[in-house]
Amino acid sequence: MEQQSGPKLHTTLEEGWGFMEKGITKLKRILEGHPEPSFTSEEYMHLYTVIYNMCTQKQPHDYSPQLYEKYREECFRDLVYKVVHEKVRKAIILLINEEREGKQIDRALLKNVLDIFVEMGMDCYEKDFEDKMVKDSGAYYSRKASSWIVEDSCPDYMIKAEECLKKEKERVSHYLDSSTETKLIEKVQQKLLVAHANQLLEKENSGCRVLLRDDKVDDLSRMFRLYSQITKGLDPVSIMFKQHITSEGMALIQQAEDAAASKEASSSSAGGHEQVLMKKIMELHDKYMAYVADCFENHTLFHKALKEAFEVFCNKSVAGCSSAELLATFCDNILKKGGGSEKLSDEAIEETLEKIVKLLAYIDDKDLFAEFYRKKVARRLLFDRSANEEHERSILSKLKQQFGGQFTSKMEGMVTDLTLARENQAGFEQYLREINSVAHLGIDFTVTVLTTGFWPSYKSSDLVLPREMVNCVEAFKVYYGTKTKHRKLTWIYSLGTCHLNARFDQKPIELIVSTYQAALLLLFNGAARLSYSEIIAQLNLTQDDLNRLLHSLSCAKYKILLKDSNTKNISKSDYFDFNSKFTDRMRRIKIPLPPSDERKKVVEDVDKDRKYAIDAALVRIMKSRKVLGHQQLVSECVEMLSRMFKPDIKAIKKRIEDLITRDYLERDSENPNVFKYLA
Repeated sequence: MEQQSGPKLHTTLEEGWGFMEKGITKLKRILEGHPEPSFTSEEYMHLYTVIYNMCTQKQPHDYSPQLYEKYREECFRDLVYKVVHEKVRKAIILLINEEREGKQIDRALLKNVLDIFVEMGMDCYEKDFEDKMVKDSGAYYSRKASSWIVEDSCPDYMIKAEECLKKEKERVSHYLDSSTETKLIEKVQQKLLVAHANQLLEKENSGCRVLLRDDKVDDLSRMFRLYSQITKGLDPVSIMFKQHITSEGMALIQQAEDAAASKEASSSSAGGHEQVLMKKIMELHDKYMAYVADCFENHTLFHKALKEAFEVFCNKSVAGCSSAELLATFCDNILKKGGGSEKLSDEAIEETLEKIVKLLAYIDDKDLFAEFYRKKVARRLLFDRSANEEHERSILSKLKQQFGGQFTSKMEGMVTDLTLARENQAGFEQYLREINSVAHLGIDFTVTVLTTGFWPSYKSSDLVLPREMVNCVEAFKVYYGTKTKHRKLTWIYSLGTCHLNARFDQKPIELIVSTYQAALLLLFNGAARLSYSEIIAQLNLTQDDLNRLLHSLSCAKYKILLKDSNTKNISKSDYFDFNSKFTDRMRRIKIPLPPSDERKKVVEDVDKDRKYAIDAALVRIMKSRKVLGHQQLVSECVEMLSRMFKPDIKAIKKRIEDLITRDYLERDSENPNVFKYLA
């Protein structure tokens, strides 16, 4: 039979070298005198055959060069490397430390020697050199840090630390293996920066707080660079940043409190301190936002620190005014005629409005701001005090973008109302011309029609108007009836303004007064002297309203009426005369009414709205959950409402009880801390 020969199987390098290593090890043990049995003839021949085959196999399976190299290395490791590597390592570490001290060394020689460690295998490089070198480096920098932390300022210490880290990275690139960099740098950071972090950052005359106080931007940037490379390294820096901003903000609040107290003590007009405070807070925000961007590279930790700091002092009240009211007042001053806007360019106003919206984000009671702001918008619009309608729309757009459409819907409606009101007035004047009634009215008469839901609630009264005004009101009613059949007009005389031509003995003066004041003064066209009781009967006003009117006209700056008693208060027994001898250097004067307690009304309205908002949130949550524990219901309610205000926990509990009595919710019969929704 003919023998079939199959394909010849080749021995791989790994298999062959593994077999050879066993033989070499046995041979070394025999030569070194260890108790080891001699090679049998079969073992020797088998070893010989494997080596022979690996060196005579056809390419690419001829492994003779690789086998020679491995055999040569094995003799080098045992005869040279193992004998000298410890001495070599010590010499290298000594040279590295000399270089750290500024001495010139032969880096090329070091590179060549260290390459031998690498050629012996990475386990040899790491175990026989790297581990010991990194440990020694730690000891070296620990000694350095111990002296520097005592001798140097925080900035000087950081400069040295940064330079050391830079040099260690260079060292790796020139002669150490690249795999060493992470371990070496972490060790140096640990010894220079982590171990002395508290001492360094809190140095009395040069630490982090001092750098913030003295605007040392470069040093703060270096601090960020160094500690951002360390896990949680920035935590203490951000805490100090937050504490520093909080401290500066609280100092501004205290300054405003002191200014308010001194103004009150000196009986001078208050209010300016609020404007100064808001301006300074905005400047503070600009300053530290620049720090966050430039020194701290917009790191989220520092954005969070700044936010939390501003939330502390931006929610403090000053002289009884909440931060929400202060911000609304500041904004009003920017947007009204005669306010800060006339000194600012359009671009500067836009920038300021942007800053107002940013500050509002830190205020808890955004709903309170919205109500105060709505009142002030109403005054600007109704009394033609707004400096620029574009700016009015601009801030509403910014507020809407930041806090949602619900936040601004009423105020946007108010601005739109004024546009429609102008069109309405033009239509009314056209109507009067068509029926030839302009002369019949006898006076210029302007009506502003408002949509009830958009505007703050105003008190309407049954004031008895003078005949001239009655004719105007009736004419407008007829006109408006031709425009719509389904709308009811409610006249708010308290918002009206009148211009009266008053003839005094010396000269005529134009008086700008409210509709109420005008109605009262016009009574004196028919009588030179009137009693308190006669006036109240003819005008049909409440005593409080009449007292305010008479005080403004007889006891305040402009005494258009003379009161028979010399007291500062209005009495039911008083009589009043028209002061024909009154004069003033101006040809037109405005006679203000005493300010009403608008703040109290706003707070009351907001508190009422909050009750409805809490009720709605609780019902919405329970409707979706059906059954919920007390703690979770409260926390979800707080979360839902926190965009507009921070609800009081006691108020939430009270609203839950109210919803139970109104059969929206019920307590679980077995667990009173669990609520069920009643559909």
